[in-house]
Amino acid sequence: MNFLGIFLAIGCILTSMIMEGTHPGIMLNLPAFLVVVGASFSACVVQFTIPQILSGFKCYLWLLAPPRINMAAQVELLVSMSTTARQQGLLALENSIGSANDDFTRDGIQMIVDGVDKDTLFALLENAIEIEHQKEEPYAKFWESFGGYSPTMGIIGAVLGLIHAMSLLDRPDLLGPSIAVAFVATIYGLVTANIVCIPASGRIKTVMGELALYKYMTLEGLVSIAAGENTMMMKRRMAVYTGEKAEQ
Repeated sequence: MNFLGIFLAIGCILTSMIMEGTHPGIMLNLPAFLVVVGASFSACVVQFTIPQILSGFKCYLWLLAPPRINMAAQVELLVSMSTTARQQGLLALENSIGSANDDFTRDGIQMIVDGVDKDTLFALLENAIEIEHQKEEPYAKFWESFGGYSPTMGIIGAVLGLIHAMSLLDRPDLLGPSIAVAFVATIYGLVTANIVCIPASGRIKTVMGELALYKYMTLEGLVSIAAGENTMMMKRRMAVYTGEKAEQ
């Protein structure tokens, strides 16, 4: 549904053009596209590494299919493991590793089984979350930077178009259309920034925040298990993240 917003925004712009009597075909301009998209991307290549850029494009697909984050299912798994640990001991949790849906949870369970104490477990898992955040942060910043460069490149494209238009002063019949085409680059820059790039950057940051929240909740649950807390105490810890009231 997030990706649909891009088409709706562009559709509104094209519809307004048609209503004003402007043919949408005038927006098809390869030189303007090269100046705005090509030059903006090239500027991003200077700022980011190729792996970061490729991961940024991969994260853009989150607008179509974001990662599934099932907080309720994770709480159910953690509560189940807490019950198992209290009844059968921490070593019994080894059978629960396969039930986890992500590597973070699996690694945490394995550390508990290996006898890692709760303080060390907390430090290791928290550090893992922070490092993962540092690695993922450039993916959203890539699109934010792309959107920041685009309007400026659009202005450059417009200036280049006007320079060409000035060479047609002796041909008034071509001057008007040439000036109109010159401003197409400006439109490209604004649309690329405000519809394609910056909103996507915001969405990617939101998903990353949701993933971090999921991991922090998991961290709390695993530490609770390692500390031997009762199941009710764990449910109270989980309620902070899910917004649900723990049963009394």
